[in-house]
Amino acid sequence: MTRICSVALAFLFSLSLVGTVRADEKIKLGTLAPNGSPWHTLLKEMSQRWTEVSGGKVKLIIYAGGVVGNEGDMVKKTRIGQLQAVAVTTIGLHDISPDSQALDVPMLIDNNELLDYTMEKVQGRFEKSLLDKGYVVLAWSDVGFVRFFSSKRYATLADFTGKSKVFAWEGDPGSIEAWRAMGMHPVVMSSTDIVPSLQTGLIDTVTMSPIYAFSSRIFEKAKFMLDLPWAPLSGATVIRKDAWEKIPADLRPKLLEISREYTKRINAEVRRMDADALATMKKQGLEVVTPVDEPAFRKAAINTWGVIRGKVVPAEAFDEVKRVVEEGKAKLKK
Repeated sequence: MTRICSVALAFLFSLSLVGTVRADEKIKLGTLAPNGSPWHTLLKEMSQRWTEVSGGKVKLIIYAGGVVGNEGDMVKKTRIGQLQAVAVTTIGLHDISPDSQALDVPMLIDNNELLDYTMEKVQGRFEKSLLDKGYVVLAWSDVGFVRFFSSKRYATLADFTGKSKVFAWEGDPGSIEAWRAMGMHPVVMSSTDIVPSLQTGLIDTVTMSPIYAFSSRIFEKAKFMLDLPWAPLSGATVIRKDAWEKIPADLRPKLLEISREYTKRINAEVRRMDADALATMKKQGLEVVTPVDEPAFRKAAINTWGVIRGKVVPAEAFDEVKRVVEEGKAKLKK
């Protein structure tokens, strides 16, 4: 009898992960955000507000820390109904629409003020490209400016190009080619394999923001950080359009407002805590390495642009973001 009940319960659980969403059912959201990180904490608060405002009709269930796979896996699961929403970086969004990854071009945007200016000008374009693919953007968010974290002390471009083995996202061949264009040696794998691969030496270098390195404890395996902002990493919380439209029309604007309110808080927290995370990691053994030849890194970054334009990011989107960045640099100098 117990065995029959167990089988029945397992069957019912499998049904709960598949199918369409009605207004009185759960919306399942996947994210790589580590448990307890600022992104996860505020997503949980947002979920509570959704439940309260909808009177319990809409419940947002958060699956954090990559428990439902890497970003590519999660996007695939939205297509078959196992998830209805994801909070992912532009790398994950690339599997839906590649336009927004134009924000992450190495050393194109180098400060938050310029990032904010650019995003304000281009987010409408990005949202339309995602909507055309069947996804509604609930909110955009910051992940922070990524830097090189490594298990060995590398201070020059020659160190990285001659010795390092850098993590590269699987499923993104254009980005792999871009790494090679700057002379790096990419090792392709799932993001969920980063920690064991650092432990075994399969990779020794990964790019991520300080706050993510701290939240995920990656810095304990990659104890050297090159003090060079490489690129901003942005992300978005998106929901399938068909799932969104099953929510009562009068609730959607309220839920959207809550999502954007919490994302503003996430962005403020990320920017505030990035410096705090770096200070804490230094106390816990992280060594910050000053780049010996920053101009060489910049030249190498620019070498990747020719690969990224047209292969990672559509040429039209790349050119638009680059134009807005140059416009922003001119205006923000005044």
